[in-house]
Amino acid sequence: MKILTFIKYFFYLGFNWNWRIAVYIIRFEVWGEKKYGIRTTGSDELTKMKAAGIDITHATFYMPITYFQLEEIFAALPITPRKHFVDIGCGKGRAICVAAHHGYPQVTGVDFSQQFCAEATANLQLTKKHFPSLRFSVIQKNAADFEIPADADCIFFFNPFDIVIMKKVVENIGKSLQTHPRSLHVVYANPLYKELFLQRKFEEVHHSKRMNYLELSILKFRHP
Repeated sequence: MKILTFIKYFFYLGFNWNWRIAVYIIRFEVWGEKKYGIRTTGSDELTKMKAAGIDITHATFYMPITYFQLEEIFAALPITPRKHFVDIGCGKGRAICVAAHHGYPQVTGVDFSQQFCAEATANLQLTKKHFPSLRFSVIQKNAADFEIPADADCIFFFNPFDIVIMKKVVENIGKSLQTHPRSLHVVYANPLYKELFLQRKFEEVHHSKRMNYLELSILKFRHP
């Protein structure tokens, strides 16, 4: 029952952050799930994976980016061209579904969890009903082994793993840019390892922080 999911998530946010931010986020959770017609609310389900024998050594806890941050992201990104949006650590597919609503004709989600990939696929199938021409793929794979698509023009992270994996992913992005030179945006929510991108000549073009917890950075690599 969806109302129970919202209630559980509200208490999770309240106990782990604070009650003010819980009220703020849940209000947008209800609005966003209704607007986009998907089911992505939830938190901290990685413990279930560990119990099932899945290695979560380098993973952070599951939690979707807030809907109001997603609205901010797509307002800040260039309107055109929008080609291929990639979410590495996609969870249940919230960001890629919203990306489709904001003009991306192709979206790709990557996650190491079979369960999350299945849920992301189900949400994308719902989204495709609104956009029949949408091309999407959900790939179950370790992020460090994922080859960045040559046409990807926006890559999204919500702090999905630790610095060990992030270093490898940033290296893979660098290889992709070297092999297929192009401009590229990286959207990084909770950007703990932003410096890895700045070291590779990405420029921060947008930054925001709300309530001490909700930080967002958009970085751009400019092709000469």
